Amino acid sequence: MSKKVYRELILWLFLIIPYVYLFKIWNQLPDIVPTHFNLAGEADGWSSKQFLIFLPGSLGIGIYFLMLILPQIDPKHNLSLEDNKYYAIRFFLGVFFSILTTYILYTSLAGKISNYSVLFGFIGGLFAVLGNYFKDIKPNYYIGIRTPWTLENERVWYNTHKLGSKVWIIGGLGLLLGSILINNNERVFLLFIMILLIIVFIPIIYSYIDYKRGK
Repeated sequence: MSKKVYRELILWLFLIIPYVYLFKIWNQLPDIVPTHFNLAGEADGWSSKQFLIFLPGSLGIGIYFLMLILPQIDPKHNLSLEDNKYYAIRFFLGVFFSILTTYILYTSLAGKISNYSVLFGFIGGLFAVLGNYFKDIKPNYYIGIRTPWTLENERVWYNTHKLGSKVWIIGGLGLLLGSILINNNERVFLLFIMILLIIVFIPIIYSYIDYKRGK
């Protein structure tokens, strides 16, 4: 078995976990299951349980095939399926969406969310992991901090991603730590929104400033 096939097989083992779990709990699910919850963890939206069949396919498996296609349609040809760093990004996104989908299935069975900290902790971990790979991403139209200024100037791209890498790692670890220490859904959600705004807008603003400074 080639290394490439072996790596894809490992990723697929994670991708099918939600379907294995869904098969296990299928007979325990009511015909109408909760699929949306408010900040108090109470269900405020419902769907037929058949809806859950499409959930793993639209998230983890859907992202998997999208990431396979992107290198083929990237005009800059800087994305490659042979690149270990690109595989790492694909792998961690696949694992994240597999865990997220399984968690959603679990909440549909439980009928409520007792604590959002688990969800936001996973999101914080994903931010930190992706941030670790930002500094190595080559200019492209699909992955990374894609602003008009980073796409226009390669120097701005690398400078922005070098800064963005640090911001995402710190923000992700901050969210992860906050989700452990804060035992309040509303406060954890507020922390998530604050960190999300920081990791999004700081790199955007920096890319504009760096571009203008270069000109």
